[in-house]
Amino acid sequence: MPILPFIQDAIFEQIVLDLLSEGKKAKQITETRFNRNVIDPFAVLFEMASFEIDSKTWLLNEKIRQAQKTLSNAIGMFHQKILGSVDGWQDLGKNGIVDLVNNDLKLIAEIKNKHNTVKGSDKVNTYDTLNDLVMKKGHLYKDYTAYYVEIIPSKAHIFDHMFTPSDKSQGCKRSGNEKIRHIDGNSFYAKVTGVPTALQMVFEAIFVVIQKYYPHFNDREFIQKYFIDAFGENPLTLIK
Repeated sequence: MPILPFIQDAIFEQIVLDLLSEGKKAKQITETRFNRNVIDPFAVLFEMASFEIDSKTWLLNEKIRQAQKTLSNAIGMFHQKILGSVDGWQDLGKNGIVDLVNNDLKLIAEIKNKHNTVKGSDKVNTYDTLNDLVMKKGHLYKDYTAYYVEIIPSKAHIFDHMFTPSDKSQGCKRSGNEKIRHIDGNSFYAKVTGVPTALQMVFEAIFVVIQKYYPHFNDREFIQKYFIDAFGENPLTLIK
């Protein structure tokens, strides 16, 4: 029985292992480059005093914090690779004009790992790029529907509506366009795979792969509660 019904086991396992490798690499880089960074001594002083921690704990926390930045970017690519491995979908990689495309369904997508990954001005730029791609004559994806995907939304809810980011320089939002949409990760995984609980299944399947290579890893229950906090108690039951 496959780990997931919409992606080959070998592909899924390799994507998970690649991300674990990126995490280890980020930790190693932080270790070797730590002393090259200028550390704010005032921050060190107040953090240790306020949080009531010793120097060893502060050092560990700071190294983890720095490594997390690199790992967070890699997690966004993780979702891109998973979704791009589903039949009919193609991952265009880091240098693609968009992240994902399905030419049969005439869909393109830009994947962001978390709602606060991108600042407002960059969201406007993304909208303009997607608008050009799907609306202007001569463009490769003319008449496609474009999705701006936030895997982890700002609160636990599902949505699939027009993408209308605010443009502070103009004092208004971008015009609504049915072909340029904003969607949460739960809904987009369901749309891509045809499986309403696909994102939850991927989360559970990651444990399977990790425990295969790291049998001592047993904090499943602790981590699962954060999935519920991010996406809610009830799985997605409606594919839009």
